[in-house]
This record gives sequence, structure tokens and C-alpha cells, in this order.
Amino acid sequence: MAARTYLFTSESVTEGHPDKMADQISDAVLDAILAKEARLEQEGYISPTGVPASLANVRCACETFLTTGTVIVAGEIRTQAYVDVQKIVRDTVRRIGYDRAKFGFDCETCGVINMIHEQSPDIAQGVDGTFARSEEDEIARIGAGDQGMMFGYASDETETLMPMPAFLAQSMAERLAAVRKDGTLSYLRPDGKTQVTVRYEDDEPVEVTAVVVSTQHAPEIDDMNVIKEDMLRHVIGPVLDGVGIKWSDAEIYVNPTGRFVVGGPMGDTGLTGRKIIVDTYGGMGRHGGGAFSGKDCTKVDRSAAYAARWVAKNVVAAGLARRCEVQLAYAIGVTHPLSIMIETFGTATVDEHKLELAVRDVFDLRPGAIIHDLDLRRPIFEKTAAYGHFGREDPDFTWEKTNRVDELRAALA
Repeated sequence: MAARTYLFTSESVTEGHPDKMADQISDAVLDAILAKEARLEQEGYISPTGVPASLANVRCACETFLTTGTVIVAGEIRTQAYVDVQKIVRDTVRRIGYDRAKFGFDCETCGVINMIHEQSPDIAQGVDGTFARSEEDEIARIGAGDQGMMFGYASDETETLMPMPAFLAQSMAERLAAVRKDGTLSYLRPDGKTQVTVRYEDDEPVEVTAVVVSTQHAPEIDDMNVIKEDMLRHVIGPVLDGVGIKWSDAEIYVNPTGRFVVGGPMGDTGLTGRKIIVDTYGGMGRHGGGAFSGKDCTKVDRSAAYAARWVAKNVVAAGLARRCEVQLAYAIGVTHPLSIMIETFGTATVDEHKLELAVRDVFDLRPGAIIHDLDLRRPIFEKTAAYGHFGREDPDFTWEKTNRVDELRAALA
């Protein structure tokens, strides 16, 4: 029988893309609240109304909108910690690289509008439950912050157990930013996008057939051949040479329109949560629709999506399947997931029903347990908001650990 052949394409964006800027600002606000609330809790701070500082009481749903010269931060937040939103916005934009007017956006002169207000008590009562007297009591009392379904995915086609197209697109976007920041290509500006098409044979990635890189650049660089040669030498080549699949015949497109000077919030508006496929698996596997950035860990859009990746990655790392997709579903205020689904696309090495039972036995997927097991009340989220939430080797990305492999195998023995 002839091999099944198909093409699959994924994209990524750099941290200077306006949507990603919005994600990073929203998560920077969340991180600042978590860091300060932790200090206040340690110091035993009690507000004038008698409410003690507590990370368990933090609720955050922060949204950011950017356009020419302006950043608007809004959302629902509950915390005892005051944070300087103006400073957080300006520091984040500066770190990204928009620190002078000639780049089209300036961290020092942009307008910052703070429209944050407190979380609805109707939502809070469903999540908070009753007063917790112990760690286990708190785990048991935390209900899901909303209804919805979340997906996680893993595949053995890369070392990080990510799909090859998404892995390559994210790696190129990250490298594009790196050669800008280290001065290798000083004419680059923060905004940029990458796209990679991979040919599969019988579900194995065998060849890169097309690459697209669009990068913002200084106006004095008007020879696109210079930019293309630099992209091949410093971005595309180093990434593709490192994965061991053919790309010599790939179509290469660099700044296909011929010019990309106006970028960032001056070229397009930015909004938190508009890059959910870039954030996850590049379209390989399904997505429940919920964005991550700006949301604290009681929001299952984020925490359960991290947990689903954790489960799927451990299944693949244990050799129980070559591909694994996990779906979780929740109802607001309810502690246990309404459903758990394991899909291995015919690649399982064990009975799929037994595998699902093993997952249920090994992983506690209540929101409170996810928060505890993945240690999600830390200020680690701003760095998740660019270059993907999954497939990155960082000790703070606890959902990337393959620390339940032995337990899964034992449960199936």
C-alpha cells in the first residue's frame, strides 16, 4: 500500500507581535500580583477590612488592548496587593524592544489606561467554596473557574514531544528575536512571524517543503535579498539543520510583500488571547477555545490545559502511545472534571480503555490538585506568553515534566 502523504503547516510570532505584546502584559500583571501577594502573605498582612493577604484568594482575568501609541489594561482582579500597572506595562514594552519612537511604539511615551475592577462575587463564590483549614481541604474546595473543555497533546516526532511544524515555527520565531537582541542583525525590529510546512509520510515528518519569515526591519534596509540571506544564515538554517529532516528543496519566502517597516501596535492592534493556536500545538490536535494569558490558576482554561499536556506527555514518554490527545471538561464551581478522554490515533501499545483508567488513577485532575501538583501559584507566567506554553525546556514549566511515567506503567502492569 502506498504511503499516506500530506502537508501540515504551523505558524508562530515573535514577542513584538502586537497580540503577543498584549499576552505578555496581561501575564506580567498576573506575575506582579502573585509575587507581591506572596510577600504580603509571608508578612501576615491584613487589610483595613480584615481580609488577610493570601495567594489562595487571588483571582485574575486581565485583558490588554494595544493600538498606535496606547495600551489599555482591563479585567477582573481580586487581590490585597497593589501593583503599579503603568510601570508594569512600560517595563514589559521596554523588554520586548519598543523603546524609541522611530520603532513605531515607545514605552516611555505611550498612553497607558488602567480599567481593572474587582471580580464578580457570583463567580467567586463558585470557585472559593468554604474556608480551607488544610492543604487537602483547599484542594477539595476549589471548583473550576468556568465551564469548558481543554485539550493537551503530545507526539514522539520531536525530542520535546511536540508536533514538528509547531516546534520548528516556534524555534524560528525565538531565534529571530535572539539575533535581534544579541546584535547579530541590528537592523531587525521586534515584530515578526514565522511559518513552516512539513511533509508527512505515514504520519512521520520527512521533509520541510516551505518556510515563511516576515520580520520588521529598519527603513534603511531596502534590499530584500540582504534580509533573505541573513534569515537563511542566522535563523532558518540553524533551526532546520538541527532536526535532521530534508529541507534543501524547500520554498523560502522572506518578507513576501517586499517591505515590513511599520509593525507592532502601529501596524496592527493587539489583543490578549488572539494567538491560541500559536500558544499550543500549531493546529495539530484540537483546542477548546480558551486563551491562557492573564488568567490565574483557578481558571481551568489555563490550568487544565497545562494538566492535559502533562498527562499526554507522560503517556507518550512512557511508551504507551506515539501520539496522545487528552480532553478534559469542567463545570463552573464543580471540583471534579465532567469527562476525561484519551485519544491515541491508533498508536497505543496498550488497551485504550485500560490506559484511560490508568490516567484516572495516576492523575488527580481536580482544579485544586492541578494547582498543587504543578505549583501554579508562582509568578512564572510572563515567560509563557511568547514562543509557546508547551515544549520548552524550563524548570518552571512543571507541566512539561515526565514525572508520572513509572506510575502509569505500574498502573498498567
